[in-house]
Amino acid sequence: MTDSPAAATGAVDRSLRILETLAGEPEGMPLAAVAGELGLPRSAAHRLLAELVRCGYVRQLRAQGDYALTTKLPAIGLAFLGAAGIMDIAQPIIDRLADTSGELVRLAIVDGDRLTFVAKAQGARYGLRYDADMGIDVRLSCSAGGHAWLATLTEERATELVARQGFGSPREFGPRAPTTFKALMQLLAEDRRRGWSCIVEQYAPGMTAMAAPLVPRAGAAIGVITIAGPMQRLSPVRMEQLAPALLAAASELALSSSTSPLFAQRWRASTPRP
Repeated sequence: MTDSPAAATGAVDRSLRILETLAGEPEGMPLAAVAGELGLPRSAAHRLLAELVRCGYVRQLRAQGDYALTTKLPAIGLAFLGAAGIMDIAQPIIDRLADTSGELVRLAIVDGDRLTFVAKAQGARYGLRYDADMGIDVRLSCSAGGHAWLATLTEERATELVARQGFGSPREFGPRAPTTFKALMQLLAEDRRRGWSCIVEQYAPGMTAMAAPLVPRAGAAIGVITIAGPMQRLSPVRMEQLAPALLAAASELALSSSTSPLFAQRWRASTPRP
């Protein structure tokens, strides 16, 4: 008897959830922890892990030991970004802005209802260096990148996206993170007037950031470019000084986006039909 479509779909969904869970645990997780995280019986979790091990996406660190991702999945992601032109088109622009700002610069792309970091460059050569994981979805309610994207949308659409993702626990973010839609909309209105977003201790204590959207001509935003760093160095005054360079980088990325299959696909999807 073959598996039903529903059973197959469920197995795929659970397998993907295992991969997402292990992505945040580079040192590995024991079987019991994986099963508990997904709410599965140990036997079911073990079967899925064994299949992922067979396919080369997961490895067991030792006999009867923890499970961890192999490099196969990140290699697929890097190959995809390389084929999509991200490295050739975007990386030089990101590197240049990192050198100019002396801070962490990141690029995130719009993918449906998500905003995901796909490239970065670290400009800090000394002192405190802010860095963050790549490949993660941007927290829309309290990040500069999230605000830059939301500011290009209608209030209804921005509210829908944030409601779906949630504000999260205030303990997880900075002391000035907005926790209501009214507070968030006020910040977005300021961002629209300014032309770029700015956060001070909203995403994390002691951290500031700024961002600008990538908006191709006659289209919707396809991504954002951000600069982030410690507040003692990336002060509001310093962000004002960097704003022209940030906006120039965003404009350059938007203009060159049509040459990237990844960006062009999103540009066509966002362009209004006549």
